Amino acid sequence: MEKVSLDTICVQGGWQPKNGEPRQIPIIQSTTFKYENTEEMAQLFDLEKSGYFYTRLQNPTNDAVAAKIAALEGGAAAVLTSSGQAANFYAVFNICEAGSHIIASNEIYGGTYNLFGVTLPKLGIECTFVSPDATDDEILAAVRPNTRAFFGETISNPGCRVFDIERFARLAHSVGVPLIVDNTFATPINCRPLEWGADIVTHSTTKYMDGHATQVGGAVIDGGKFGWDAHSDKFPGLTTPDASYHGLTYTKAFGSMAYAVKLTAQLMRDLGSTPSPQNSFLLNLGLETLHLRVPRHCDNALKVARYLSADSRVAWVNYCGLTDNRDYAMAQKYLPNGSCGVLSFGLKGDRATAVKFMDSLRLISIATHVADARSCVLHPASHTHRQLSEEQLKEAGIAPDLIRLSVGIENSDDIIADIEQALDKI
Repeated sequence: MEKVSLDTICVQGGWQPKNGEPRQIPIIQSTTFKYENTEEMAQLFDLEKSGYFYTRLQNPTNDAVAAKIAALEGGAAAVLTSSGQAANFYAVFNICEAGSHIIASNEIYGGTYNLFGVTLPKLGIECTFVSPDATDDEILAAVRPNTRAFFGETISNPGCRVFDIERFARLAHSVGVPLIVDNTFATPINCRPLEWGADIVTHSTTKYMDGHATQVGGAVIDGGKFGWDAHSDKFPGLTTPDASYHGLTYTKAFGSMAYAVKLTAQLMRDLGSTPSPQNSFLLNLGLETLHLRVPRHCDNALKVARYLSADSRVAWVNYCGLTDNRDYAMAQKYLPNGSCGVLSFGLKGDRATAVKFMDSLRLISIATHVADARSCVLHPASHTHRQLSEEQLKEAGIAPDLIRLSVGIENSDDIIADIEQALDKI
């Protein structure tokens, strides 16, 4: 079968056993791989031959799961990382170096905001944050001669804004750089950014892809279509000889796989951040039901959002599935089948009101997590975005009263009943 649905890829993608081989992806829990002669291993080290020699670079279990994720996103290749943070770092660092500059939406996860705004500058890579509502001219005004990428999240965490992928892709391409999109919340079940012009997609696989809070991981997916050679002056790491591989040039040697091969052969070699095969096995178990869980998350979240919108004790609700939401039209374009199970809202009162509400929940747990089968809640200003200043919180769209609710796949009536009893206590 040349083309199958996403549902089938979730269940059977990535691992195609031969006669007599295990039906489930085997866990190759080994650091090293044996060879009969030195020349064969030398060819592996020189990237002249494909194979396995050390799990920090490649592992059969990891590669099978990466292939499934690449197929789900419609990409040319994928690389698994040990966390979503590592995925976003590698996605940028693979094409940037000291003296480079990136442009990112300011509506992104607090950890990523801190990575781009605080940590990358220590490596000599600067970031300019722009509002997703900025005009084309305002965004292009942030471009510099050393700009190397644009970045955004399909659905922002925790603000739940919908990113205009097609517009930002057009702007990025107009200045000869790729668009990187973190698709963690939407998942490829509800949106495939590569189909809207994005060039690279990242995921925290810890979230919906796993769905059960069993492993921490990430993924970088290369669409394989960006013209690195057409902008060779901007991306010498891909288009000029790599001295650490005897002068090999990635775009010449690997074509559409150049970006993914460089990330593996160079960054993973030098920096690590490889997931364990055991974690990849657990991730795959989650992927097998992704197409079943995501619609349930979306259905439950919409019911909860409608309930909260109708309650007089709730000041505001942000969920793009609501018809009066400012991003509803954008969601209908990019996410016609639903967005995700995460919504944000605020209660009438102050921060203490939010704390009282959260502490009164019984079924829904307070957890530094999101996109789990189990419903959980968090106060970003006090938790995930605590490291940001008041001004940075404002720029990132994090109001002091914002509560992030990740709606699970329990019975929706039970979830709403828990919210109601907690509201009764404030």
